[in-house]
Amino acid sequence: MREAARFSDNDIAGLYGGHQRWLLGWVRRRTDNAELAADLVQDTFVRIITSRRDFYLDQARALLTTIARGLVIDHFRRCALEATFLEALAQLPQQQAPSPEARQIVLETLNQVDAMLASLPTKVRTAFLLSQLDGLSYAEIARQLDVSLSSVQQYMTRAFAACYRVQYGEPA
Repeated sequence: MREAARFSDNDIAGLYGGHQRWLLGWVRRRTDNAELAADLVQDTFVRIITSRRDFYLDQARALLTTIARGLVIDHFRRCALEATFLEALAQLPQQQAPSPEARQIVLETLNQVDAMLASLPTKVRTAFLLSQLDGLSYAEIARQLDVSLSSVQQYMTRAFAACYRVQYGEPA
């Protein structure tokens, strides 16, 4: 039975030296942008270095691919969210447009909320969005999701706890 272990400094150096070029090509093919790919590869290795999890050293490529794929998805999700936000801003009269600082704060908040929603299980996220965006009651949500009222209450508690963590910067 193999044993999971934390990467040592030597393991990290070996991992980087042995896989950085391969991972860079992998990410570049998915982003079609050499500079972005280099940034995401560096972020991938930073995640490994700062992680408190144990890993199997013989599954380095699977680990690197999983982390890099998540970073690529996050990048494109942020880009889509930013484009949608900027399109909405373009519809506002100039005098109502927020300052660049306010735009940045809103974008950061939108990204945090988006990441929080993406991290929730599907039924929890759906219940939360039905409640907050569509204004459905818990009973209506229960009927629509075909779950019990107490399940909806649990989903909402979980979603509000996630919102609280975003607002107050507490870890998940």
